[in-house]
Amino acid sequence: MLYYLFDYLERAYQFPGASLFAYLSFRAAIAIIFSLLVTAVMGKRIITMLQYYQMGESIRDLGLAGQKEKEGTPTMGGLMIIFGTLIPVLLLTRLDNIYIILLIVTTLWMGIIGLADDYLKIKRKDKEGLKGRFKIVGQVTLGMIVGATLYFHPAVTIKQQSLNDESFLQEEKSIKTTIPLLKNNEFDYSDVISWAGDGAKEYAWLIFIPAVIFIVTAVSNGANLTDGIDGLAAGTASIAVLTLGLFAWVSGNIIFSNYLNVMYIPDVSEVVVFVAAFVGSLVGFLWYNAFPAQVFMGDTGSLTIGGVIAVLAFIVRKELLIPVLCGVFLIENLSVILQVSYFKYTKKRLGVGKRILKMAPLHHHYQKLGYHESKIVSRFWIIAIMLAIISLVTLKIR
Repeated sequence: MLYYLFDYLERAYQFPGASLFAYLSFRAAIAIIFSLLVTAVMGKRIITMLQYYQMGESIRDLGLAGQKEKEGTPTMGGLMIIFGTLIPVLLLTRLDNIYIILLIVTTLWMGIIGLADDYLKIKRKDKEGLKGRFKIVGQVTLGMIVGATLYFHPAVTIKQQSLNDESFLQEEKSIKTTIPLLKNNEFDYSDVISWAGDGAKEYAWLIFIPAVIFIVTAVSNGANLTDGIDGLAAGTASIAVLTLGLFAWVSGNIIFSNYLNVMYIPDVSEVVVFVAAFVGSLVGFLWYNAFPAQVFMGDTGSLTIGGVIAVLAFIVRKELLIPVLCGVFLIENLSVILQVSYFKYTKKRLGVGKRILKMAPLHHHYQKLGYHESKIVSRFWIIAIMLAIISLVTLKIR
């Protein structure tokens, strides 16, 4: 909204300073500062409101150190992340940009699903909250919306470099993506069914949309599992989102795209402003969520974080990099899957269920080993930073 206001003031009156809003870097800087301020100011009020309405977390006794002290800590703190993101985004971005629209829809959609889950957990005193099938339906529906939009919308295009020189070809509709660490690193989803003939490529959406659904569901659930100790999910997510923001900046700038020999994605640079606001809100949330936490993000925040990361990855054509970039989420997911699978297998085979880890997800395993929460979180952040650097290096290594 402010973007359009200052754009009008610049065009109509050459208002001093109004032209600054045409610069992406300026709007991104304002967005991150604004989101930090919004989260910091609103955070205390949201925590007070949650305490007033007794929206406190009920803690199951898992035998973890310091666990019972967290009883009654307000949850639904993900509202801070959502408000801290959307207010700057609505003020500072071009709201006619299809990528911004998708990210706003994702934030609201996953936020509502998470909010419903947290509310039912508290009011019913039931840790299950929203039934799993309803969560899956919500995630699948979002995946369908995102996948269909990216596939069919005419504004979702790319430009590729000419084979003869360094110039870019005309914009084209494409569902190509990039495979990290490979020389000819482009992959077209339509190639999967190219064996059926030229006409089969028109049905590539049958491959692309299920891929979007799978990744949106997997990443949002991974973020949900990672949200188990103070500061872990917000910290690792901010590192991953910031990295995706750098990819958006590079892919949306024709000069950097040319230099790094990556596909140029028109209009994707606007996503950088959203990323700045989202990272600012995550860091602002950490002010209250760092150990000892004054508030938990709950599913309101964790599902939103996972959904946004997944959609961002598809927007910048880096979804196949997610196992590396979101390695912490992947490990947390796998630790639960392996723990449950091995327990069921041994119980069926031996009559007694055995475990690989002392407790799943993985961060609880280290708690059982006697590591303090802060040390676990710090080391997971370090791993997330290393994975982010490896992800950025893939721009040149191929």
